[in-house]
Amino acid sequence: MTKIKFCGLMSLDDVYVANELLPEFVGFVFAAGSKRRVTPAQAENFRDALSKKILAVGVFVDEKISVVAELLNAGTIDIAQLHGGEDADYISRLRALTTKPLIKAVEVHSPENLRAIEQIDSDYVLIDSGKGSGNVFDWRILKNFSRPYFLAGGLNPENVSAAIKILNPFAVDVSSGIESNGRKDAAKMREFVSAVRGAIL
Repeated sequence: MTKIKFCGLMSLDDVYVANELLPEFVGFVFAAGSKRRVTPAQAENFRDALSKKILAVGVFVDEKISVVAELLNAGTIDIAQLHGGEDADYISRLRALTTKPLIKAVEVHSPENLRAIEQIDSDYVLIDSGKGSGNVFDWRILKNFSRPYFLAGGLNPENVSAAIKILNPFAVDVSSGIESNGRKDAAKMREFVSAVRGAIL
């Protein structure tokens, strides 16, 4: 059954709506320069208010390995999502400091780079059209992709059902698709969950 990740939560109100809807994952963005960036203190506050049924994912872009490991091991987040140029050496050194799961975000533009993505030493991959671009890519590229992945890139309440029916991904990841005027929209969050869970009944 396809799981749901709400990414880029920025307020306690966002957390309370997530607690109502119970997506399997929520994302807190720590990347410098992101309009959705939160501090470790804010993330800890959100985590304290978050339902224990939901896993917290920290989103990082080329962050110091020690910083990522510290947030994982402190329990501020359950999973690290690496959204920059982190390579095999980075992942290996991070794994030496924590046993928590890792998601590596990758861009896919053609079937040719799927073989390399299959070999990435992370627990999951997140496949996007670009680093948080909010654009949809040609889903047919992934038709024969075998490892568990989070599907991202331009998903919203109107198209996520079709994506699930075509690909049956491990999870769908949404941020801008559940926002209005740059903030999370509770109505859109509810519509997205309804569309996902209706598609997999």
